[in-house]
Amino acid sequence: MNILTRAQLIQWLNGLAQKQTLIAPKNVEGVLLYRPINQSTEIAWGFTRPLMSIKDVFLPPTERLLVIDKVGQQVKITETLPESTKVVFGVRPCDARGVQMLDALFLDTDPVDPYYAQRRQNTTLIGLACNEMGANCFCTSLGGAPNDSAGMDIILTELKEGFILQVLTQKGEELSRGLTLPDYSGELPESRLTQSFTLIEKKDWPAHFRDSNWERMSESCLSCRICAYVCPTCRCFAVRDEALTAPGKFERIRCWDSCAGENYRRVAGGHKPRSMKSERLRNRMMCKFFYYPEQVHLDHGAACTGCGRCIEACPVNIDITEVLQELGRQA
Repeated sequence: MNILTRAQLIQWLNGLAQKQTLIAPKNVEGVLLYRPINQSTEIAWGFTRPLMSIKDVFLPPTERLLVIDKVGQQVKITETLPESTKVVFGVRPCDARGVQMLDALFLDTDPVDPYYAQRRQNTTLIGLACNEMGANCFCTSLGGAPNDSAGMDIILTELKEGFILQVLTQKGEELSRGLTLPDYSGELPESRLTQSFTLIEKKDWPAHFRDSNWERMSESCLSCRICAYVCPTCRCFAVRDEALTAPGKFERIRCWDSCAGENYRRVAGGHKPRSMKSERLRNRMMCKFFYYPEQVHLDHGAACTGCGRCIEACPVNIDITEVLQELGRQA
């Protein structure tokens, strides 16, 4: 471990921004988002966490997968794999944990997604431990912590005199090469931040499939899907082909989708497997805490990081922690 002054951190980040794309928390018209920056003065220091996670760095809301050229009977397909290298600074532990949960599907389960894999390989994560938990954060209920370093390449912990720098991976070593910093011989600050409640165990979720409370809990839901879009771990997407302006030229694009949407998985003839809001809310919760963990053998036990973004974003105040605690009372 090393000690890094604020001035040294700013100088380092400015140097990184000159060499490759540097993404950091930035105030965009009053909204805090992870966005590319040109210099450290654009960083929104002292933030709790941005409105959106870093999911879109690896799985963009809309991306072109390939271009299709059709001339006569000949068809040419050209993939558009991402090539640029990126550094993401200020990654909160909940967001790094969310990337690990995406890895479980896109990297660790066959077939590997080449677009996600390329972005993952070309991106280095510089984490920043949390000094405080947001009003709706509940990472400690899900096995996380405000100072959790899992999934990061480098993590910084803020002190009065600067930052403790811990290099965690080979990527981190390569990124920090050239820094001449004094060693830090002290102890890491112990996180005293906690906001916990008891979850029902994964094995107990199927017993709640037919609970009548799903209908009551979903009464106010608008099926707007914002909960999935702000979520660090929701990964559903739709793929479609669209014609370009040039004759015989098409593009295949992938865009985010959500099981909260009314038309999710609608089939030919118009049938909707989950036509009721209660069925869609149930599926979202079951997917987070049972389906996905079972499908990809998720080490974390749940596909939720406890970031609380869905609570803040929901226009009708549906609170995932209230849903989870209600299920706990029924157990």
